[in-house]
Amino acid sequence: MHVSTFLVAAWLSMVVSCAHAAGLAKIVVPADEHGPELQAFVWAPCDIKASPISLGPISVLGVKGCPVVGDRLPLIIISHGHGGSALGHHDTAETLADAGFVVAAINHPGDNYADPSRAGDISVMVERPTDIKRLIDFMLSQSAYAEKIDAQKIGFFGFSRGGYTGLVLAGAKPDFHDPSVPCPEPAPICGEIRRNELPMQPLSLDNRIKAFVLADPLSFFATKQSLIVVQQPIQLWASQHGGDGALPQNVGALAENLPKRPEYHSVAGAAHFAFLAPCSPALASSVPAICVDGGGFDRLAFHHVFNDQIKAFFSHVLRD
Repeated sequence: MHVSTFLVAAWLSMVVSCAHAAGLAKIVVPADEHGPELQAFVWAPCDIKASPISLGPISVLGVKGCPVVGDRLPLIIISHGHGGSALGHHDTAETLADAGFVVAAINHPGDNYADPSRAGDISVMVERPTDIKRLIDFMLSQSAYAEKIDAQKIGFFGFSRGGYTGLVLAGAKPDFHDPSVPCPEPAPICGEIRRNELPMQPLSLDNRIKAFVLADPLSFFATKQSLIVVQQPIQLWASQHGGDGALPQNVGALAENLPKRPEYHSVAGAAHFAFLAPCSPALASSVPAICVDGGGFDRLAFHHVFNDQIKAFFSHVLRD
């Protein structure tokens, strides 16, 4: 499906949106034997009108501490990309919460904007899926949202390394030696792969996740065999130009190699960071590399389409 054909209708989604508001809260998943403390944001349906909330250079729409509206709500987990943030897809989270989903996004320890200490180490590629499993465990058992969530209706959104994380959780088996993935020295992870210094612990999968949205996933899954057990519904997004290790041809190959054909969207004119939320002026000034789209690409208009398509996919798969 070619997304450029939808952009002419983007104004319509802005006009007819009937969303209410997204309650917003910060949570902490305690450290345990499986990993360190996880910091996360949660968005949930709310009956109070949203207003702008400034969180550093990022401005979000929400209501702090708003009581959750509804019961047996689907849960969506968000996994950011390399050096990213739990707030990097806040507009997608807001859209889903407005539509009746509980949404939780974490900062992956050692691989986020505030703590990139292990972002170049192969260990984070093993720990990321475990982070998500721990977050789901917490949301279903210890969080203030536990009684509001339907544990049979869990979805996942992942961007870049977050997309890789989702595929592992779905049961895919990565080949870190895949020569099609660019990995130039001196990045530590490249030397570790070359020397075969790979973690020995098994990768976590999570059968509780029933559906996946993957945007420009970093792919170490070059063969049909590496994906053979992935049977869950997937909505797959590819930018035309890629970036940050995500190659358009690899995302296209994923669409061909998955056992069940995903709902596939190729975004004309987009580069990798177009899937991040449109930037505030302050963020665009401080980190232009992730905020400025070339070639006249309209990220704001695209995100109205992007978020509506994600909402429709999860609504169909987790509710119908």
